[in-house]
Amino acid sequence: MNSRQDKDAHIERAVLNDGGMKVSLLNYGAITQGWWINDTPLILGYDKPQDYLTDPFYLGAIVGRVANRMGGAQFKLGDVQYALSANEGSNTLHGGVAGLSRQHWSLEQISSVEAVLNYTSPDGENGFPGEVRFEVRVYLSFPRLTYSISAQVDRPTPISVAQHNYYSLGSDRNVSDNCLKLASNGFLDIDNQGIPSGLVRGVRENGLDFISSKPIGDTAMDIDHYFVFAPNRDHQRPVAEVGAPSGFKLSVYSDQPGAQVYTAAHLSDPFQSGAGLCIEPSGYPNAPNISSFPAIICSPDNPYHQTLILEISGGHA
Repeated sequence: MNSRQDKDAHIERAVLNDGGMKVSLLNYGAITQGWWINDTPLILGYDKPQDYLTDPFYLGAIVGRVANRMGGAQFKLGDVQYALSANEGSNTLHGGVAGLSRQHWSLEQISSVEAVLNYTSPDGENGFPGEVRFEVRVYLSFPRLTYSISAQVDRPTPISVAQHNYYSLGSDRNVSDNCLKLASNGFLDIDNQGIPSGLVRGVRENGLDFISSKPIGDTAMDIDHYFVFAPNRDHQRPVAEVGAPSGFKLSVYSDQPGAQVYTAAHLSDPFQSGAGLCIEPSGYPNAPNISSFPAIICSPDNPYHQTLILEISGGHA
């Protein structure tokens, strides 16, 4: 089954359906344009695919090669120092100016519930070494949406990808009244540019305690931090849970060591500040520059893989 072509934006689109749940995928940025249950939107998105071409917020995109921030737009691997594309001041954010979210992927709809996206990143793209063949498989099986993300490399290179949905769960209001629970006792200390220092701080002592579910606004509304998860690679327990006034509950299952949690304080027109909540599982940000962080270097013998499972319940599910 072939995906459809949006003639105005030259962007391909595939739509998956299962049990009253629907997902719209775009080949540009491997973007999840929309996720609905019984026509109720669960994420923020643009109605027109071409609007993503100038979107500054990474709505629904696959971001990388290395998600989050790389300090000084550089890293060292072996004896070689690599200079990266700087796109947030002097730092690299979400892979640089032409990261995965800015590329046209191939898109094939396998069935009514499955699609696959592929992109080959050439050696040197945004300053990163090695050719990388990325694949994102998206499965819909009510009440779950699953992303299976993999990468094959031809030489050692850092890879750490994140899926960047803004979860709204049936409401376009500020997420301060959403209840959040995280399987995390610690978060990464950052400087005033959002670059991790290498220290892990306790959530209880620093006002970011979501070990028990509570409204986001009761703790701190302007959150943009990487929370470290306890080991959880069997997908038996969620690493994050979000409950919204709409009655919907989102459970996030991930095999990654942590996730950036972002309350979207910098969203602007056509969206309201704080209208969505990002939970972005990935490797530790800035990991190639901090020896104490878990390594994110992949090789031909050590390819990359991530599984992200999103499960919705409540509301009108």
